[in-house]
Amino acid sequence: MSDTTFAPASGLKLRIAALNALIGRLVPADLIPLAARIAIGMVFWQSARTKVDGLMIKDQTYFLFENIYNLPLIPSDWAAVLATLGEHTFSVLLILGLATRFAAGGLLVMTAVIQIFVFPEAWVLHSSWAACLLVVLGRGPGRVSLDWLLGIDGRR
Repeated sequence: MSDTTFAPASGLKLRIAALNALIGRLVPADLIPLAARIAIGMVFWQSARTKVDGLMIKDQTYFLFENIYNLPLIPSDWAAVLATLGEHTFSVLLILGLATRFAAGGLLVMTAVIQIFVFPEAWVLHSSWAACLLVVLGRGPGRVSLDWLLGIDGRR
């Protein structure tokens, strides 16, 4: 075989590389962590809001943790309070981009607990949550964050 056998593939490879480079320039780098933070932050915020009525944890929340979720090693009433506080706190921090990696880590732990102990059949959904959280953990909050404005993002 001669070297010219692969010439069309090389041309295709160059075109694909050029297209990928163009698309990469069209998507601002700071949009990626911002989108990840808001998307997963809103998932947990909405979940948190279903657990409370005003400032009080609903009886239904305690019921779910006692009878449906069945977490090991922790009393169900403690789990209800910790999950409610965690979802509220971590989601707000994540969306604002404040203590972002800490908040993403907390939500990743919560995701793992939900996956392993509560809804193991929902791994497709939970893996998408984990992917967003891993983007933030690995890449940081981006420049559109309070961490960046305060100079505590770990990248400067």
